[in-house]
Amino acid sequence: MKPMFTSSATAVGGRDGRVVSEDGILDVALAMPVPGSKKQATNPEQLFAAGYSACFDSALNLVARKQGIKHDGSEVTAHVTLNEAADGFTLSVELDVLVRGVSEEQAAELGKLAHSVCPYSRATAGNIQVDIFTRTTDSE
Repeated sequence: MKPMFTSSATAVGGRDGRVVSEDGILDVALAMPVPGSKKQATNPEQLFAAGYSACFDSALNLVARKQGIKHDGSEVTAHVTLNEAADGFTLSVELDVLVRGVSEEQAAELGKLAHSVCPYSRATAGNIQVDIFTRTTDSE
């Protein structure tokens, strides 16, 4: 394995604290997503969803290029859920993948291939439930 780069962030105060990246570009307040809360802050699940969706979209475009499949753009929405289980907490993910200008079969194949190469998908494989839902412009 050849490292490409490392990113670091430090959290202080847990879910009701703050997280700051090593370069200061990411500097956000954290809060539990409690209904009715007036605190303007993100949460770890939103941050994970942002990273996963960006990474998966990049992986999808990489495999599309490698497969010679041209499309009219893509977008990925990651829905990350914090679940309470009998023995603690777990995450689950739903990836809503839109690929414009391809057939439903091509979109599904790109989603499957992207899932096999995306570092987030590889890191979560066998650890958490990840469901992928692909669609095209025509199936909206």
